[in-house]
Amino acid sequence: MKKIVLLLLICTSFFYTKAQDNSEKSNSHLKKSFNLNNRPGDHFMLQLTGDGWSGMPDSIKSHKKGFSRGVGFYFMFDKVFKTSPQFSLGIGVGASSSSIFFNKMEVDLKSKTEKLPFLAVDSTNHFKKYKMATSYLEVPLEFRYTSNPENYNKSWKAAIGLKIGTLVNAHTKGKTMLDKNDSPIGSYTQKINSKTYINGTRFAATVRVGYGIISLYGSYGLSNILKDGVGPEMKPFQVGIAISGL
Repeated sequence: MKKIVLLLLICTSFFYTKAQDNSEKSNSHLKKSFNLNNRPGDHFMLQLTGDGWSGMPDSIKSHKKGFSRGVGFYFMFDKVFKTSPQFSLGIGVGASSSSIFFNKMEVDLKSKTEKLPFLAVDSTNHFKKYKMATSYLEVPLEFRYTSNPENYNKSWKAAIGLKIGTLVNAHTKGKTMLDKNDSPIGSYTQKINSKTYINGTRFAATVRVGYGIISLYGSYGLSNILKDGVGPEMKPFQVGIAISGL
């Protein structure tokens, strides 16, 4: 985490220095260089990601299965720096969800024990598909750079930032029961909701780099997925794409 924070500080310092250099240009020169009349002040952003937890112990990691994934939707407001139109500050509101898939393992969110049980079920009945999902309301904040402020849909762009989220739902979901030989014995869905063990607040560092409306996107949690003392210290991370005007 310290390395991620240090990288963010270095990137922020670089962007700020660039913004300061550009601000030394006269306002009249900037007006001649950039016409921002057609640039909207807000936009919609969609994120599609592959998800994981760093710091996952081998006893859990060995039961991961398939492509764990996430999705985020945000409505963003973009505030352009008047003296440096290539730079702007984005802030918004939205929601995201993340699903981590397991193989022959169940996460007992309804347990009454002090620590959250991750139960291996290799030699007994188990679900064919099983996941733990979390959903958050979030406020993202980004410091942005756009190479061509007049035509941001044909421009290189980059952004670093933070997301602050509050947990709205946590649940496990299992589909289709199999016996120990992986033969189907029941076609039904089990869903268990509980936020008891899950950290209610999430902080994440974010980065985006791309061209036009498509960007590569990454985030790394600065807080653990679980509350202190109830399980391993695991931080969520995401890698994927973002579709956005800026």
